[in-house]
Amino acid sequence: MTEAPLLHSLPPLRIRGRAVHPIVQGGMGVGVSAHRLAGTVAKHGAVGTLSSVDLRRHHPDLMAATGRCLDKGMIDAANLTALDREVTAAKSLAGGQGLVAVNVMRAVSEYANYVRRSCESGADAVVVGAGLPLDLPELTAGHPNVALIPILSDVRGVSIVLKKWMRKGRLPDALVIEHPRYAGGHLGAATIEDLSNPRFDFEGILEGLAALYRELGIERESIPVILAGGINSHDKVRRLIDLGANGVQIGTPFAVTQESDAHPNFKKVLADARPEDIVTFMSVAGLPARAVRTPWLDTYLKRVARAQSHAVKRARCIMAFDCLLTCGLRDGIAKIGQFCIDNHLAAALRGDVKKGLFFRGAETLPFGSAIRPVAELLQYLLTGATPATV
Repeated sequence: MTEAPLLHSLPPLRIRGRAVHPIVQGGMGVGVSAHRLAGTVAKHGAVGTLSSVDLRRHHPDLMAATGRCLDKGMIDAANLTALDREVTAAKSLAGGQGLVAVNVMRAVSEYANYVRRSCESGADAVVVGAGLPLDLPELTAGHPNVALIPILSDVRGVSIVLKKWMRKGRLPDALVIEHPRYAGGHLGAATIEDLSNPRFDFEGILEGLAALYRELGIERESIPVILAGGINSHDKVRRLIDLGANGVQIGTPFAVTQESDAHPNFKKVLADARPEDIVTFMSVAGLPARAVRTPWLDTYLKRVARAQSHAVKRARCIMAFDCLLTCGLRDGIAKIGQFCIDNHLAAALRGDVKKGLFFRGAETLPFGSAIRPVAELLQYLLTGATPATV
């Protein structure tokens, strides 16, 4: 059945020759934004984004083969198989509408392989955050129709990427600018104290980008700008587009939709969280992170100083899945996190409140604690119309 089009007055977001609604659903791992969420968002004409990390957890056959495996090679192969399945399923669900993107963290050890497999599997776009994707043009050279979209947080990072890519004859097809003061998950600042630095403010970013584009001789409209972090209402969407953005990226409100690929308990934890329940801490990946204070996180934060004082470098990952390029636990880096992020994100995906790490943005949710369909969330973000039962 063909979905009724979402009617609104906002200008479309144009990425590599395709016009879509100016809403990008952010990538959320482990497994929160898999094929069901990303495909549904795309089906309604927006940009749906799969998170590439550890997607085997949505596939019982792959988990049966690797759930207790100590062979990193087998786990990596299973995750590439899962990524291919998820992209294919999301594209099928989208039915040719919108865009299906894959988010790949530069900070994961299998970054290059995830990028290549995403392209081979038919993703419309590859979105890369958690580091500077200076080599993304080379990794995707055989797939010229795949849109390349870096996630950055300040003008300096954009400048480095643009100058490097221009020497390779390629420009990004869009930029996501994420404000670390409001976003969920891993944040684009070096320290917790840096999260409120005014260099991340959207107004200054847009002015700085305009100046940078003039300096480099780039036409402003050739690289759409997508703002992310703390965007939870139609009024904010419209204000940012009026300010000069071409679109917005939104994570947590999509994580609690009916079509989110996470367990119902996951959605409940995010939806019921009060402002005082949301905390920022140093993650095992060496970046600040924002999440809900659950029993596991509360216990960890009370013990983190002791864990850091006992940090020791190990020859290999003690949890078998060696997922990060830099890992505080494996590498014995005392100043950052001392836990297995994959295990605790996977527990959250399963809805395990006692053991899970539940990433969440800082702002309130559009529909409060209600779990609503993607179509209603998109309608609200695009027009301000709220469902009668909310």
